[in-house]
Amino acid sequence: MERKEFLKRGFSALGLATIIPIISCSNDSVDPVETTTETGSASGSTSGSTSGSCTLTASETAGPFPTKSPSSLVSNDITSDRQGNKLTVKITIQNKNNSCEGLESALVDIWHCDAAGSYSEYGGSGMQSTNYTSVHFLRGRQTSDANGLVTFTSIYPGWYSGRAPHIHVHIYNASGKSLLVTQIAFPEEISKVVYAQGVYASHGQADTTNAKDNVFGDGVSTEMPTVTGSVSAGYELTHAIVVSA
Repeated sequence: MERKEFLKRGFSALGLATIIPIISCSNDSVDPVETTTETGSASGSTSGSTSGSCTLTASETAGPFPTKSPSSLVSNDITSDRQGNKLTVKITIQNKNNSCEGLESALVDIWHCDAAGSYSEYGGSGMQSTNYTSVHFLRGRQTSDANGLVTFTSIYPGWYSGRAPHIHVHIYNASGKSLLVTQIAFPEEISKVVYAQGVYASHGQADTTNAKDNVFGDGVSTEMPTVTGSVSAGYELTHAIVVSA
């Protein structure tokens, strides 16, 4: 089955699978496992909710390529051997239950595809023909500082058919409880510039806009970061994610 068709069907082929964490007492031993729930399709978005001036970030699907063993991928620089425009990712985790103050010691996992639209840890199937099952590029974990901040060095994500460019994020508290799975969108005007040059050019422009994306189609008000920089100097992404902790 082609990945685009899989996405259009709302991940029904996974049997409504969502990612549920294994809870551990160790900060670095939280790994997700797949299980079946009755909560509905994993492909849709859950709109952020508001309490006072603090708006929860929307919850999204972690699939179909979640990190298999995030506790083994504690790293600031997740680039590995992937080529592309440098992207510094700065995410601040804020606690809705504490007036949106920064959440210290949160475990933050991120992952995204490379310039050609491929994910590490998967492949050799109809979903992704290139086999990257034995490598772990563009996946990493960091622990938030006293201000709730984590910083990663990566590349600007590519795209694949049926999805707008995005980064996946899974956030746990210090004791390993899953707080939120979400995604980060990208400004389309910047993506168009990136995808017109370098290693991205052969893959061409993204075939899906944020408005037509099956995850972001209901809005990106809590999932659109600030992206600054240039092709020559690299880009910096800054984004606040609000959780209930």
